[in-house]
Amino acid sequence: MDTIIQPSPPSDPHLRRWMLFVDGENFTMRAQNIAQDNHIILIEGPYYSRDVYIWLPGLRSTTAITNTEHTRLHVQPHAIRSHYYTSVLGDDNKVIETKESLWAIGFSPEVFKKSRREEKAKGVDIALTKDLLLHAYFDNYDVAVLISGDGDYVPVINEVKRFGKAVYVCSFAKAGLSQDLRLASDMFFEIEPFFLDSWRRTPIPEDTKTH
Repeated sequence: MDTIIQPSPPSDPHLRRWMLFVDGENFTMRAQNIAQDNHIILIEGPYYSRDVYIWLPGLRSTTAITNTEHTRLHVQPHAIRSHYYTSVLGDDNKVIETKESLWAIGFSPEVFKKSRREEKAKGVDIALTKDLLLHAYFDNYDVAVLISGDGDYVPVINEVKRFGKAVYVCSFAKAGLSQDLRLASDMFFEIEPFFLDSWRRTPIPEDTKTH
């Protein structure tokens, strides 16, 4: 007997289109501090490169984590596109390697070179700001989801809202979140529970448990 494949239900037209924008430098540094405070070992691999990028293991970058009963504007189950902005120490090969890793987990990567580990690459903020504005101007999304705790994004958030778009901010409330950024957003999401849960469920290789 032939198997009947049921078609997927159509997307709710009332759900908002959304894009994800990740300030990878900001997110990674704060995530490393949260992991250390909670005695979680971050294993370098597909979802993590020390001081360069981090994500939630097992979660595609386009999967919505902001649909809750308290959300004012429900978004579609998957993002139109997810952007990740970060920087690395090293040559062009290191840049390409980092882009490949981020692309493999579903991101559109923007990776910049920097000369010192402790410095923040100016290109990250500029590229993220540009993309937030341009995609809003061309009506490519209804909701921008920004992962960052940096108050420098307040002006661009206000401009994006002038285009009639909503902005959700996701960050760690306990790790240097700018209150101006939180108040500029249409809604704030505490990402720490998602982050801790996903990394606690990640198996730790035997050769790293004693380190």
